[in-house]
Amino acid sequence: MQNANHSYLIRIQYLGFRYSGWQIQPGQRTVEGMVSKTLKFVLPGEAFKILGAGRTDAKVSALDMTFELFLYTALEDTESFLAFLNKNLPPDIRVMSIDPISRKFNIIKDVKTKEYVYLFSFGKKNHPFCAPFLANIYADLDISVMKEAARLFEGVHNFSAYTVKESRKIETTRTITSCKIRRNTLLKANFFPKRSYALYVEGVGFMRYQVRMMMGALIQLGRGELTVSDIEVSLQENNTVLLTYIAPGSGLLINRSEFDLSMESLSKK
Repeated sequence: MQNANHSYLIRIQYLGFRYSGWQIQPGQRTVEGMVSKTLKFVLPGEAFKILGAGRTDAKVSALDMTFELFLYTALEDTESFLAFLNKNLPPDIRVMSIDPISRKFNIIKDVKTKEYVYLFSFGKKNHPFCAPFLANIYADLDISVMKEAARLFEGVHNFSAYTVKESRKIETTRTITSCKIRRNTLLKANFFPKRSYALYVEGVGFMRYQVRMMMGALIQLGRGELTVSDIEVSLQENNTVLLTYIAPGSGLLINRSEFDLSMESLSKK
């Protein structure tokens, strides 16, 4: 859609528990697929394209995910469109806002920061209703050492040990501006355990499984299967550390997305 001269930045929330991630996949129920199906209904006969700010894995949720909608014809009333879109989306997907954006805006390159949160509890088995929101670790964890080690991820490091090996070469040096574990106050429910925790990770760009493997290493540390030294070594250049534990997807969510939005990029082309 190179000639589509109207684009909109859309912020969306979704519960990912019944989806196979964001990106459309043949034969799978995905968030992007459901959004596209709904857009075909609310924009009958209109050609459109959507481009997400990133991907999420199966069962991963979002409190603030963004995608760009490209259209040939401008929307007459964005608020009415938002309401109609929400009316027709399933209950586990909600559009929060829609804003006109210049075609000079790049939803991938203009990311200023993203914050992921991983929610978890440990010890006793949780109420079944917790499954879409909290990873339940069936072991005692040394939460104190996990909190201390989480700060080791902050800064510029080689995160090659924290992603799956791909055939194509990718840049594995990434910057984490903040990484900490604290008590969970983000989501609450009367069926949640009395105590649960949240790993907050903030940065610009993340690789596939990166946050889940960071959480996985911290869980292994809390169980005594790794040491703080192991995590320090895993972040060094040319490390040979092999990490294989990927924390469950259901504990992860995109909590916040910020973009470098200049006045030029906010105006219509």
